[in-house]
Amino acid sequence: MAQRKQGTLIIIGGHEDHEGDREILKEVASHISDGRLVLATVASHEPDGYLERYQASFADLGVTEISELYVEERDEAAKEEKLAGLDDVNAVFFSGGDQLRITSLIGDTPIYQRIHEIFQGGGVIAGTSAGASVMSDTMLVRGSNQTSFRIGDLSMAPGLGLLPNAIIDQHFAERGRIGRLIGAVSQNPRVLGIGIDEDTAIVVQGTRFRVIGSGAVYLVDAGAVSHSNIAEAAADEALSIYDLTLHVLSAGDGFDLETRRPSRAEPG
Repeated sequence: MAQRKQGTLIIIGGHEDHEGDREILKEVASHISDGRLVLATVASHEPDGYLERYQASFADLGVTEISELYVEERDEAAKEEKLAGLDDVNAVFFSGGDQLRITSLIGDTPIYQRIHEIFQGGGVIAGTSAGASVMSDTMLVRGSNQTSFRIGDLSMAPGLGLLPNAIIDQHFAERGRIGRLIGAVSQNPRVLGIGIDEDTAIVVQGTRFRVIGSGAVYLVDAGAVSHSNIAEAAADEALSIYDLTLHVLSAGDGFDLETRRPSRAEPG
């Protein structure tokens, strides 16, 4: 069994509430003991405005000091002034944009190593939209949102590796992404597919997670699949797959990543 991680991952499907109850942002704040948060805007080509928005949203939630981490070129991820921004910090939040920017700019750099140290030291790493997709070993980069998945219509790349044996998709129901997540797990049935709706998140601690927010989380498990045409069919053909397992979870529900079994929410 892989060594158990000690920190918390808060993986958000995008468009988390910033003006109402802010349930997801409250959850992030509850894991920050010293009021300090680093907002990593690396995924965005134009990060202007992100910092101010999160500063305003967290202002009365006990997060009193938010600094921004941004790099435009990969060599910046090794510079001391960038690393210094992560000194004595136990909370990092990846904002949205393009997940490939995150991995191509900071993957296997000193910043990448420092983020893993924060997580393994008990810190919290949160991410929304592109910042959610990047959490896993393998991440979805692009693919059509059409329901009838075409075998050649998918692009994946290595992620940050904070959540092993999983692949994450976000804006899930809103953008009709069930087909492409099924396509992703059909290519590697060992990997669990996790689709997360907007204003919805999973809070991962150890080998379990729980669902928070207003939408649903979809677990696509190809471990028991008895047949698929993924290896033989032409790129423009529709996927055929048998005995796929699907779970749909809502707020309060839990899931065991080792046994791949859901658990019911406690009665309110």
